[in-house]
Amino acid sequence: MATYFLRRLLLGLTTLVVITGFVYGLARNMPGTPLTVQLGETDPSRKINPEDQERLRKIYGLDKSWPVGYAQWLGNLLQGDLGRSISRKQPVTQLIAERIGPSFLISGTSLLLTWLISVPLGLYASARSGRFDERASSLLLYVLYSFPTFVAALFLQIIFAVWLRGTAWELPLFGMSDLPADAPWLARVGDVARHAILPVTCQTYVSLAYDSRFIKANLEEAVRQDYIRTARAKGAGPWRVLVHHAFRNTLIPLVTLLGLSLPALIGGSVIIEQIFTWPGMGRLFFESIRERDYPTIMGLTLMFSVLTLLGQLLADMLYCVVDPRVSLD
Repeated sequence: MATYFLRRLLLGLTTLVVITGFVYGLARNMPGTPLTVQLGETDPSRKINPEDQERLRKIYGLDKSWPVGYAQWLGNLLQGDLGRSISRKQPVTQLIAERIGPSFLISGTSLLLTWLISVPLGLYASARSGRFDERASSLLLYVLYSFPTFVAALFLQIIFAVWLRGTAWELPLFGMSDLPADAPWLARVGDVARHAILPVTCQTYVSLAYDSRFIKANLEEAVRQDYIRTARAKGAGPWRVLVHHAFRNTLIPLVTLLGLSLPALIGGSVIIEQIFTWPGMGRLFFESIRERDYPTIMGLTLMFSVLTLLGQLLADMLYCVVDPRVSLD
């Protein structure tokens, strides 16, 4: 097992170097720089002389080529320093710490709801396969899966913020909370929950449609195996066969899917957070790319890459739990 973890560690470090190097080179070669973005947002009457521009280029490290800049960023990373945001003038670690909570609130709630609903839905669809109610639910799920998230978000905003304005069903459009920081904590929790309803709904329905169909497809493959026919021949009931025998043997694909969901827990959703102006990681990533904020882009890229590799490692470890035949040795 120690050899396995050492091999995965070396492979993970190599992968991180390749990913971060590629993203850094891509970011540095995008049109524009942090300096040009900031100059474009300032008053046109206030010109910056060439000497000040050159000084700012040296401060931001823009006077170096991207391989030299990446080597410098990598050296700072080895010392535990992710740099300082160019546009926000804050340490990147502080920015990430501020945005993790809101992203996890949306993504964690969405993931929990998705699995709580999709597993029973998948079992029900497999047990009722080919019947009218199963076909109707499958059609509805296909429609939901093909419905764009941003369109659904706009429809929900129109319904709950415009049509239902002034009623008990009205929901806020933007932000995470409207109450001041000194408001009672119970009132603030309720206000955040009301603001989170629409983003959670948008992030849940697509995953729900996909995961339930994924579970049904794996169950239909499992029920055609010989051990299922043996269980039925021994007198096991339909639901016992489906849940105890078939579903247990479909856990490995589900564990893989769960491991791949780990980055999304913290990474958030760029589209949803942008539409609802939710202060999460996805929105921060979008804004940092728009502002050419290289330290923030690299800090977020590193975090997403590490989470992806950890999710794959977690899935490999859970394989041994759900299937005793699998061994890391």
